[in-house]
Amino acid sequence: MHKRYRINEYIRITPIRVVDENGENLGVIETAEALKTARERGLDLIEISPTANPPVCKIMDFGKFKYEREKGDRERGRGKKKEPELKELRIGFTTGKGDLARTAEKAKEFLERGDKVRISMRLRGREKAHGSLAMEKFKEFLEYIPIVHRLESPPKRFPQGISTVIVKE
Repeated sequence: MHKRYRINEYIRITPIRVVDENGENLGVIETAEALKTARERGLDLIEISPTANPPVCKIMDFGKFKYEREKGDRERGRGKKKEPELKELRIGFTTGKGDLARTAEKAKEFLERGDKVRISMRLRGREKAHGSLAMEKFKEFLEYIPIVHRLESPPKRFPQGISTVIVKE
């Protein structure tokens, strides 16, 4: 979030509440006088809170001010946790054991990151007639996943196939 700050001559409103570089309140004074004080100290006058009554301005180096704001934004962003996503992995009725193992490893990666994983098996044509075999293959795949997990919903049979959602235990 990039906020534009008014500094020095761009501060048009008067009077303003002024805080110096040490955090001391200099009181409510005219903008011209505050600007003169800032210039004498070799610093900038920065409008911190334009909506306050009177507006609050601070005397300090603008480069240092921007750096501190960006540093604070970065630290606040660091504390936020990533929202778990729902990832989907598809397997087929005729998928071989090696491919199932590779897909199970991918599921493990997603679960370790904290994501939910939807596993779906799409059935086509005559595969739909072998629903019980498909369910066995689906449950066999769930056993391939090397991380402890739980089913958020039991495997459900749909006209197009089977699907379930798993999460890390």
